[in-house]
Parts: sequence; C-alpha cells; structure tokens
Amino acid sequence: MTTCITGTGLYIPPFSISNEELVTSFNKYVDNYNEEHASAIEAGERTALQHSSAEFIEKVSGIKSRYVVEKEGILDPEIMAPVIPRRDMEKELSVAAEMGTAALKDALKDAGLEASDLDGIILACSNFPRTYPALSIEIQNAIGMEGGFAFDMNVACSAATFGIAQAEGNIKTGLAKRVAMVNVEISSAHLNWRNRDSHFIFGDVATACIIEDLDTPKGYEVLNAKLFTQFSTNIKNEYGFMDRSEFLAAGTEMYPDIKEPVTHKLFLQNGRKVFREVCPKVSEIISEQLQNNQIAPKDIKMLWLHQANCNMIDLILRSVVGKDADKAIAPMVIDEFANTSSASPMIVFHRYKDALQSGDLGVICSFGAGYSIGSVLVRKV
Repeated sequence: MTTCITGTGLYIPPFSISNEELVTSFNKYVDNYNEEHASAIEAGERTALQHSSAEFIEKVSGIKSRYVVEKEGILDPEIMAPVIPRRDMEKELSVAAEMGTAALKDALKDAGLEASDLDGIILACSNFPRTYPALSIEIQNAIGMEGGFAFDMNVACSAATFGIAQAEGNIKTGLAKRVAMVNVEISSAHLNWRNRDSHFIFGDVATACIIEDLDTPKGYEVLNAKLFTQFSTNIKNEYGFMDRSEFLAAGTEMYPDIKEPVTHKLFLQNGRKVFREVCPKVSEIISEQLQNNQIAPKDIKMLWLHQANCNMIDLILRSVVGKDADKAIAPMVIDEFANTSSASPMIVFHRYKDALQSGDLGVICSFGAGYSIGSVLVRKV
C-alpha cells in the first residue's frame, strides 16, 4: 500500500483588493485619525499615524492584491473590517463551511472520487468561526458524506502540513483509507486593518486535498513528514471565548464602540524577529529531512512553501538548495493571494503540481505561529 495525494481543490472568494485600493482607504483613515486627535498629538499624548503606500507593501512582502469574502467594509475608513452577516446554522451553511465545501468538491472531482468514498475529513486552519460543532462536521454533512469521521485542528499557518501528516497517520493505523484535508481561511476577519505594519498581509481562500491508501499509486506519494513546534508570542491572535470574562474582570465594556473594535487581541506579529528566527529553522528542518532520507538538495525539483513573505521564501530556497538556486523551484502566488495562512502552500501545490515529471521530488512546507513548522516530502508518481 502507498499513501498518495491524489487530488487538490481551490476556492477563491469573489472580491479582490489591490494594494492601491487598500492604501487609499488606509491613508484616509490615517488623515481622519490625525485630524481628530490633532491636539493630543501636538501635546505629545498621542503619536501621529503614518501613511502607507502600494510600493512599500510590495517591497516588504511581495503582495500586490488579496482575495476577500467581503470588500466594502474593509475599504470603508469608518469600519475597516469585513461586514459578514451571521448565518443561522439551523437553516444554511456558514460562510466558512460554504468555502470549504466548494474546495473539497473541487478536490474530489480532481481525484475522481465521490463524497461517499471518503472515510474522514480533517479541517486544518488558523481561525474558526465558532468553537463547536466542528466546522469539519458541517462540511461533512454539506457534501453528503455519511459515516466516517471529521474533526478540526489548529496549528496556525502550519495546519495544512500537520493535517497531511495526521491524515497519513490515520491511514497507516487503519482508521481510514481516504481522508480529505481542508483549509478554510477567512483571514480578513482576524486582521487589524488599521495597523500599518500588517494591514496588507492576509487574504481569504479555501483549499482541499485528498490523501489515499492505494495499491496502484497515483498523484504524489507521501514519503515522509517532519513536524516541529516551539512556543513563541512573536505571532499571535488572542481573540477567543474568554474575552467576555476578561473584560468583565477588568470592569470595562467589551464593545464600547463598534467603530473602535478591540484590536489588541487581533493578529499581531513582530515581523523582524519572526524573519530572523523562523527562516533559519525552516531551512534546518527541510535540510535535516532531506539528509535523513538520503536526498541531495539538488534533487529537489520544487519547494511549495508557505506564502508568508517573498523575502522569506527566497531566503529559505537559497539556504536549502544553494545561493544560485533557480527561483522557479519555489514558485510564488503571494502577489495575487497575499498570505492565506494554512492554505497558502496548498494553493502553490494546486497551481504547480503538474509542473513535475514522474519520479520528481518535492517538499510542501509551512511555518508560522507557535512557532510551528511542517515539512512533507513527496514524489510525483
């Protein structure tokens, strides 16, 4: 028996925001803020906010645009957040489940399978719209899959590679023969669009892949997975169900003004520290994995890397393969999608999996909050 990735799927939200659109909105907010607090700024009680620019965003990240579930609220200087109506779970699919279902149906079609062929669904992502019932079980119901199991898991931006490893483990222990691994990211809802350092980072998307145990291999054989975690608060999002109790304990209102949401618990990162600490460790993890499997770096034909930052991708490529490595080995989609957290390496894999020939080796690698790093070594059948 051979464990293989046999199909992939991608759902792209209907709206796209360019850097230019985003900057226009952000700079308007900055002007309004500075005007409103002019006296406090002049007295040194507040710090004036600085404009952003499309050129700055592209230079520091490689991002040119991003897809989002809702656009108008994000671009409204008075709101600067997606406005997504609540859906009644008793009557209709949640937005996240709708996205995940679309990506999974795409992956099933790619693999030549039906929902009834699945034994399990693993929903692996950074942010969930609710605590329970599990989003994966909602998707299981939506595609008409009866029997089997579904569960959610969270390892932030590394959730996809950890999810593939978990699916492979379920297959090897006999829990399943076919498992779908789904990533749904509505990152726009957890992003502080008023923070100049990070307001441009994320986009929304959903991806899915099918992992199967086969007598006759096809697609990509999963050869090995290597996982690593180490606690760090340099990337964090603390929003959660404890907020109500914490605000009550502090004697403050939870939402004093809908126009001034509680942003200190939204996504926050120390970008410079993350770059310095994560890139070397990712390179080390991949290099160790190749060495342990007796594979020379030059034999790797493609690195499907987490699309966190174009400079991080370039550094990891050169560290693993060599200073003169062809950049085509590590393709990027960050310019179109921005950072889509757990889904990002799977977008690249989905887009570029057909570029390799039979027998070629590749690495799907993710890295992010935790810190967490996952690397999956695969071979084209």
